[in-house]
Amino acid sequence: MHTNYNLPKDITNILNTNQRTDDNTFQELIRQGGYVPPHTDLLIDAISALSMGKNILLKGPTGAGKTKFAETLSNLFHQPMFNVNCSVDLDAESLMGFKTLAYEDGKQVIDFVPGPVTSAMNGGTFLYIDEVNMAKPETLPLINGVLDYRRTVTNPFTNEIITAEEGFNVIAAINEGYVGTVPLNEALKNRFIVIDVPYLEGEQLKELIQSNTRLTNNTIIDLFVTLSSDLIRSVAQGKLSEEAASIRALLDACDLSSIIPPKRAILRSIVDKLEEEREKEFVKNLADTLF
Repeated sequence: MHTNYNLPKDITNILNTNQRTDDNTFQELIRQGGYVPPHTDLLIDAISALSMGKNILLKGPTGAGKTKFAETLSNLFHQPMFNVNCSVDLDAESLMGFKTLAYEDGKQVIDFVPGPVTSAMNGGTFLYIDEVNMAKPETLPLINGVLDYRRTVTNPFTNEIITAEEGFNVIAAINEGYVGTVPLNEALKNRFIVIDVPYLEGEQLKELIQSNTRLTNNTIIDLFVTLSSDLIRSVAQGKLSEEAASIRALLDACDLSSIIPPKRAILRSIVDKLEEEREKEFVKNLADTLF
């Protein structure tokens, strides 16, 4: 396999053999990164794309673990990762950097402070663009050249042409259909390999709760796994918004449940984040049934 990175030898061996889904070494590497995928192929496909120098777009509901997925990839590749958090206020300075006054040999000079895009390109590291569809459509075309084979951008503040160092790559994340989001234009979307990130369920979710929260009571952990399954099913049926099934919120509830009663933990971590009273009552009824 052609690669642009110095991958750990054990990962390279896995990518080049058929020992992918049941390799114990690889499973341990996944756990070290912090993201346990519902299907190992998700991680294999993401690693394969990045090792070929391709950008990946993590698509999935809020709280499904997209950011943790990106952090795990950064850990596996031993690559630092610069972050861009998109919003309607995202502008060229937020991406590229800004000019500021500084002093050199007692004289006032204009200095340029690099932003996450220029820092990642110059350092040959990963760039993570979170909620990429929250940015204004006119902002992101600035980095189109960064995302294709050219791997270059003209810094609008210095007129410098920046070419990415070897090892630079882009991971982006997207929540589709949310208020404030806009559809990605085809030119931008075509620059990515898309990885669909579903909610964790069943044994994978149980393992995540055991390894990432303070909750140790296996009976209560099993009830939270069941609650999560019920919430995900209700979201799929249109009874709840995706926010109700956030794995991040569920982990918070599990943490709190190590100290306070589970139903109160669910109230603080999940129910009170919801906007509609109907949804709040629905989740409280689920919690009452289980706990």
